[in-house]
Amino acid sequence: MKHRGRKGTDSERELVNMLWKAGFAAIRSPASGAATKNPLPDIIAGNGKRYISIEVKSSSKDKIYIKKKEIEDLAAFSKKFGAEPYLGVKFNGERWAFICVERLDSITKDGNYRIDLRETRQTWMDFDELLGKSRQVRL
Repeated sequence: MKHRGRKGTDSERELVNMLWKAGFAAIRSPASGAATKNPLPDIIAGNGKRYISIEVKSSSKDKIYIKKKEIEDLAAFSKKFGAEPYLGVKFNGERWAFICVERLDSITKDGNYRIDLRETRQTWMDFDELLGKSRQVRL
């Protein structure tokens, strides 16, 4: 059984609250990955026009490692549900960063994913971009 630390739960709650304030209905799936064999994302959100599912990761380090199966499960759920699948990460002291799972490409020798803080700053979307409210200009 997967145990999630308080930091992960707090990050999920923070993101759910941000989504509600932005006009989306959003819920956490506290049983994601644990109490069911069905693939469930950490957060599901929608506004009647658009639906997104998010796997949430947070870290006090500058790298995050994610099992390939977690991303595959997110993609499988999203396809069945009709949602856009995103990975949302938050490093200590940084803003949220998001990427559509189809764009993930930092694969370890074990076939899992490595997320680097520097990469998220340079190429990933911020919260407003995720919602389609703005677009960052990257140099």
